[in-house]
Amino acid sequence: MSKSRAIPTTVLTEKYSRAVTYASAVHGAQVRKGTDVTYLCHLLGVSALVIEAGGTEDEAIAGLLHDAVEDAGGLARLADLRVRFGDTVADIVLACSDSTDSEWKKSVAYWDRKQQYIDHLESPDSDPRAVLVSIADKVHNARTIVSDLERDGVKALEKFNAPEKWMILRYYSELLRIGHLKAVPDTLTIPLALAVGTIASYMGEADVAQALAE
Repeated sequence: MSKSRAIPTTVLTEKYSRAVTYASAVHGAQVRKGTDVTYLCHLLGVSALVIEAGGTEDEAIAGLLHDAVEDAGGLARLADLRVRFGDTVADIVLACSDSTDSEWKKSVAYWDRKQQYIDHLESPDSDPRAVLVSIADKVHNARTIVSDLERDGVKALEKFNAPEKWMILRYYSELLRIGHLKAVPDTLTIPLALAVGTIASYMGEADVAQALAE
C-alpha cells in the first residue's frame, strides 16, 4: 500500500541549479514525442513531482537527469554524471534507465524491454530512490497521455512505439502496482491511478482485457 506521510521540506542548493543548467545543455535540442514542446519541461516536471513527494535534493536532481544516460550518451554520460553530481545521482539515473546502449534498445521488442524494466523495479533489491524517481516520471508521462486523449481521442496513442495499445495500459498499470508494492508516497500513486483509469476508459474492452491479463 502507498504511504501518506508528512512531506519534509527539500532544501535545494547550488548543486540543483547546476543540474538544471546541465539538463538544459544535454536535452535542450530535444522535444516531447509528437510535439514541438521542449523536453526540458518533462524533466523539470518529474523533478518537481519528486520534490512534492518528499525526495531529497539528489533524488530531485536524478529526476532532472533520469533520461540522460538512456537517451543522451550512455555509459560516457553516466561517468560524467558521477563526476559532476556524485554516486547517488549517478546510481539512481542508471537504475531508471531502460538501457545504456541505444542500439540494444532499438533491437529489443517493445514489450520485452518494458517487462525487463518492470522486473528490475519490482525486484526485492531495487533501489527505493530509483523507484520514487521512476514513478514520478510515469506520473508526468501518464498525465500527458490523458491530456492528449482528452484532446485527440484514442488516436493520440499512435505516436508511441507500442505495437498494440493494450501494452501502454499494461505498462502504466504495472508501474502503479509497483508503486503500491514499494510504498511510494500517495502524492504520486493517486494521480497515477487516476491517469491509468482514464487511459483505460479510452480503450476498447478487448484492449483493457488484454492489458489486465495475467
